[in-house]
Amino acid sequence: MTKTKIILYYSVFAFIATLANLLAQELTVRTYAGSSNIYIGILAGTLVGLLSKYYLDKRYIFSFQPRTPAEDAQTFVAYSLTGVGTTFLFWVTEIGFDLYFGSKTARYMGAIIGLTIGYVVKYQLDKCYVFSTQDQD
Repeated sequence: MTKTKIILYYSVFAFIATLANLLAQELTVRTYAGSSNIYIGILAGTLVGLLSKYYLDKRYIFSFQPRTPAEDAQTFVAYSLTGVGTTFLFWVTEIGFDLYFGSKTARYMGAIIGLTIGYVVKYQLDKCYVFSTQDQD
């Protein structure tokens, strides 16, 4: 795949995963009205975003076809570990916007900013450490 195509596809998939994340957050917040609903929503959104992005990246960006379920699980763990720092960045940005500006709109803008920065970094980490045996530019 050409570099331009990778950028285009990765951007579209990042948008899809971000949308899935925010929708999962919103559904969680609307369903669970407890005192920590925002944080539970962020966690739910993170999980939905992680699963959707892993599938899309694995299949379409890195063309990775695991030979066994164990290899897929091992790859998923590595993929998840490369996202620890970027997830922390996303959480801090979203929660920071929420605390500073005090609105749902600001919180979601913080999420979008944090996820965007995180996905740019995450591509490089995944390319080097998770899918490094794949041919990528």
